[in-house]
Amino acid sequence: MIMAKLIVLVLLGVYGYGVWKFWKGFERTNFSRSLPNRIALSLLWPALIIANKSYRKNFTKALKG
Repeated sequence: MIMAKLIVLVLLGVYGYGVWKFWKGFERTNFSRSLPNRIALSLLWPALIIANKSYRKNFTKALKG
């Protein structure tokens, strides 16, 4: 039970870190600069990294910086 909680906590931490890093580096991407677009792309990063090659490239751009 404790191990499951620890795993969930680590996964939430990784997710939150990804959202924060993408949000901070969003200006380095090729995406349109609208706030709704920034919010959606930041929150959906795990699914988009898996499904979209272009997003993966832009996510990498956002993280470098």
